[in-house]
Amino acid sequence: MNPDKSDLRPWVVVNMAMSADGKIATAGREVTTFGSPRDLKALYSLRATADAVLCGARTIEETGATLGNGGDAFRRRRIRAGLSEMPLRVIVSGKASLDPSAAIWKAKGSPIVVLISSEAPAGARKRLETLADAVWVSPSKGVDLEAAFAWIRGKWGVRRLVCEGGGSLNAAMFRSGLVDELRVTLCPRVFGGNASPTIADGTAGHLEDAFPLGRPELRIHGEEIYATWKAVRSESITSKSGKTRSRKPNSQPNPLTRDASINRGLRAGS
Repeated sequence: MNPDKSDLRPWVVVNMAMSADGKIATAGREVTTFGSPRDLKALYSLRATADAVLCGARTIEETGATLGNGGDAFRRRRIRAGLSEMPLRVIVSGKASLDPSAAIWKAKGSPIVVLISSEAPAGARKRLETLADAVWVSPSKGVDLEAAFAWIRGKWGVRRLVCEGGGSLNAAMFRSGLVDELRVTLCPRVFGGNASPTIADGTAGHLEDAFPLGRPELRIHGEEIYATWKAVRSESITSKSGKTRSRKPNSQPNPLTRDASINRGLRAGS
């Protein structure tokens, strides 16, 4: 990511729950929700600090998520913070294949924005345009998340964005250097299985390609551990593959107080 453009995008928080062995769901995705009621409350607390919530299409379909504000208490909290009553809902669906019967379309509230690839079929694109409030088409193959985030910032005024997965979307953001903060709820479960999805799926790179995080803030509540990391920004990072990434701290202030720094993963229907 070009550090000169860091002020042109939102402050990005990736927020997930995972098992003790690092999985965000079982291999067959039969289980995608496994955190405590406290974890769910913390999910909505974090959303209450954000202008927008981002999710991948598969996560939306599999969990029935509607990306709402969590109810009246969180709505009031948003208003006190000077935010809209509900966060903008942003979905990445590269092939424009997001199910038109997904629960999110039936949930009234804030606008829904869908980010798609320029290679998405024309028919699928037109279908989404009849459902969504806006469909953004990437200027290049795949979904250019840096360009998308700049558009979201400029068009919708989003200064703080929370991403709730899934693993492929998270991985793409880490690879692009677009993550400013990672929040994880570590839950007392072991799923096992080399096919079980993780926080950042995809092809493994070299150690030099790993996304660097700073010293964590840790909290224990009941049987869960809540961790928060900030991204480590350096002037330049050259990987073994020869790619050079330049990054510097995003100047967007982090409005969270210490009490609000608990995290969560996406909950079914949330």
